[in-house]
Amino acid sequence: MKLWLIFLLLSGIGFAQVPPKRAPAKKAAPKAAPKKPALSETAPSKWPVEALTVEGNRNYTREQVLAVAGLKVGQMAGKPEFEAARDRLTATGVFETVGYKFEPGPSKQGFVASFQVTEVEPAYPMRFEELGVPEKEIESLLRAKDTLYTSAKLPATKPVIDRYTDWIQEFLASKGLTEKIAGKVTQLAGDQFAIVFRPARNLPAVAQVTFQGNQVVPQGVLRDAVHLTAIGSPYTESSFRDLLNHAVRPVYEQRGRVRMSFTEVRAEPVSDVEGVPVFVQIDEGQSYQLGKVAIAGPSPVDAAVLIKAGDFKTGDVANFERVNEGLEKIRKAVRRAGYLDAKVTSERSIDDEKKAVGVAVHIEPGAQYTMGKLTIVGLDLHGEAEVKRIWTLKEGKTLNPEYPDYFINRIREEGLFEGLGAAKADRPGRGGDR
Repeated sequence: MKLWLIFLLLSGIGFAQVPPKRAPAKKAAPKAAPKKPALSETAPSKWPVEALTVEGNRNYTREQVLAVAGLKVGQMAGKPEFEAARDRLTATGVFETVGYKFEPGPSKQGFVASFQVTEVEPAYPMRFEELGVPEKEIESLLRAKDTLYTSAKLPATKPVIDRYTDWIQEFLASKGLTEKIAGKVTQLAGDQFAIVFRPARNLPAVAQVTFQGNQVVPQGVLRDAVHLTAIGSPYTESSFRDLLNHAVRPVYEQRGRVRMSFTEVRAEPVSDVEGVPVFVQIDEGQSYQLGKVAIAGPSPVDAAVLIKAGDFKTGDVANFERVNEGLEKIRKAVRRAGYLDAKVTSERSIDDEKKAVGVAVHIEPGAQYTMGKLTIVGLDLHGEAEVKRIWTLKEGKTLNPEYPDYFINRIREEGLFEGLGAAKADRPGRGGDR
């Protein structure tokens, strides 16, 4: 609809060129001083670009998008130039949709223009495996080839991946490396994915995993930790290290072994086993204790209250499974204060001399929500009136998202109403009732 209105505006400017017919004047009027034409009066085909903005971009900067668009502040441009810029952005394959709008600037002598983009999803980080050249060289190549290059996010579409694969293949060929490569979306560990560029040959499958150097954690416990995800999976050293960090490192961090490391990971092909056995050498390190846990930066809830809610065992073994449980308790405490979109992250500070680990907790609360309208379904007028009477979370008050379920459980336990087995509380939306 906005684009249609903009085209009407431009058409109006064009029609303004044709003056209406008038009867011949009886007397010649004195010549007026020449007037500087305004944008709305002359409607030329191009105007100076006074400002350029980008809307909807998340993975790419304004500068990256405008560099591909090819328009610059100060140049003369009209509809053909903007159409060509849109086509250039669309051709990259990283945008689902590309639109533009422009309107007269404050001086009425040029355009204030904006591109609206919707980025392709999903997009994943890139990885390079067994390509035979340093990873930095590959990144430098892609950065030079693609103005929109970012190793953190690449759209998982065939045209984009194929274009990157071709660039890498050409670069490797210039180095005398002719093995065919492929790029594809690969699951690393858990719910983590990446677009991996590597030789196209089939990878050997992991047949068994043997840990060496472990004393604190038994062999059986370590094997159980990786069995479901490791056995049968395609093997590369980097991907297997990701798996170890996801599945085995937490086993050690429950025991305060925050400096443990996988000093060697190797696969040794054998003739009597289908697949490859993998050997992992572990340095278990020493046990660390939990140091100070503190709220870093602003918090909508008193820091002391949150630390108490986290129930951190300072001075005990730094069990990071329990630390993570404490961080989740902090998040719930912030949510109870009405911050339903709260995010809680942390960073560690390791003191190797004291063998202690401090934790700084960061809180992004988001917007605070308040109680909106209470609607009751399934009760008669008397029952509805009774529920509203004993409901204590009033409209306009801070919304505690746990209160509705608590309320239903309480009236169910007290037997105030029959047939509440299927009763539940729904929060249909967060817009408007904040």
